[in-house]
Amino acid sequence: MKTLFLLLETPAPQAQPGGGASMWILLLLMFVVMYFFMIRPQRKQQKELEAFQNALKKGDKVIIGNSGIFGEIVEVNDRTALVRVDGDTKLRVAKQVLTKDTTDIQQ
Repeated sequence: MKTLFLLLETPAPQAQPGGGASMWILLLLMFVVMYFFMIRPQRKQQKELEAFQNALKKGDKVIIGNSGIFGEIVEVNDRTALVRVDGDTKLRVAKQVLTKDTTDIQQ
């Protein structure tokens, strides 16, 4: 019977002091790492793409979206561009879908 009282009277283990602060520091550190390795490079790439799309001019080589269609700019408006894709075939597309053609493929 005496052992039962000893088990009931033992104090519960207390939490270590400062445990909550170290958790917040770890979360903040994880966010900083994510920012420098994921968010910041993505924003930089997006700004470069927007600058390219705003500076489009006649004669620029472009790729239309993810479709893999290569072409050359014939005319540029505020929101659209006319792209020659083959011979006399031209497509009018939104400037947002155009990316820079960095390949050396001859048409």
